[in-house]
Amino acid sequence: MANKAQVGKKETASDCWVHLEVKKSGGIKVDLKSKVESMYGKAIRDTALEILKFFGIQNALLYIEDGGSLPFVLSARIEATVKKCFPKKKEEFLRPIISRNLYQVKRDRFRRSRLYIPGDQPKLLINAGLYKPDGIILDLEDAVAPPEKESARFIVRNALREVDFSGAERMVRINQLPMGIKDLDFIIPHGVHMVLVPKCEDAETVKEIDGHIQALRNQFKIKNEIYLMPIIESALGAINAYNIASSSPNNVALTIGLEDFTADIGAERTLEGKESFLARLQVVLAARATGIQPIDSVFSDVEDEEGLKNSIIEAKSLGFEGKGCIHPGQIKIVNEGFMPSEREIERAKRISLALEEAQRKKIGVVSLGTKMIDPPVVKRAERILKLAIQNNQIRANWKEEHKDERKN
Repeated sequence: MANKAQVGKKETASDCWVHLEVKKSGGIKVDLKSKVESMYGKAIRDTALEILKFFGIQNALLYIEDGGSLPFVLSARIEATVKKCFPKKKEEFLRPIISRNLYQVKRDRFRRSRLYIPGDQPKLLINAGLYKPDGIILDLEDAVAPPEKESARFIVRNALREVDFSGAERMVRINQLPMGIKDLDFIIPHGVHMVLVPKCEDAETVKEIDGHIQALRNQFKIKNEIYLMPIIESALGAINAYNIASSSPNNVALTIGLEDFTADIGAERTLEGKESFLARLQVVLAARATGIQPIDSVFSDVEDEEGLKNSIIEAKSLGFEGKGCIHPGQIKIVNEGFMPSEREIERAKRISLALEEAQRKKIGVVSLGTKMIDPPVVKRAERILKLAIQNNQIRANWKEEHKDERKN
């Protein structure tokens, strides 16, 4: 047992710095310095006392420098100091998960945009859902410095329970094994939808992670599925892309991280992307061959909107269905960039109408002109129409409108 611990960040908006010193006598003393003390000082002290009482601490000095942190951040920081002082304590201080976070996601949902948020920066994650990304990634890996990784887990766990992500898919990028196993213990019981597997190089890694997730689901009686997205970030990972993509029935997407990939092969990342073309194509082929979504890497220049748009056009031409975002300003561009074109929508409409006509006539074979339409083509057409409706490109009742046009 350590008698002193500290976590957090001083003079940081929406965060706090907490120092805990456990004593043998003298009771509990909370020393607070807060930007919002006049309004919330009592509430902050009450929360601190509640947490220390929960963990059975009777004598301690708790010093808090608060930059306007929300309760989920404050409680995460205090609990992290307690666990540093008492690493054998297994209890968790958890408030009820908010009702708006009790939603599940479908396996085949749209994953056009996913926004990376460092797991130790609560000021960035509080309003992330307002920008309407398809997914929000609470990052415990590269975006968090090694000394902050342990305390970041508490922030991410509490955020999953208490932050409204406005319907986005709640994702967490864990650390590489074996550290990633401990990350899973923190996030799986608390409403995560997807786990991103970083620097994945073999199927065995995915299987080990998936096995631990299923054990936790059984332990905590979690009914909803928890999906996986392995990230290819090395030459070996690219070579093993198909084995990785097919390693678990819970894989729903496969993506690539080009910063680490280009470093691994000893090349400089360029806008043209010639150095990563083969690896990106391998990711697309592996994903398509296993029936999961191929998702492109992030575009790292947040000020180059034209470059981002061109990158999206290229990604779509290769078969990718989405792209990572490192800044909220990229989300709208990515979402719109992966919207179906007018040509795609019109073809999807014709396929849907042909299928409906064949079913009406009880014809087993569906054709469009001289070409046969097989189930994968129908499925793609349905996805395009669904996306077009979601993006207000066409009305949900477009078939009725089509019938009216034909009558006129």
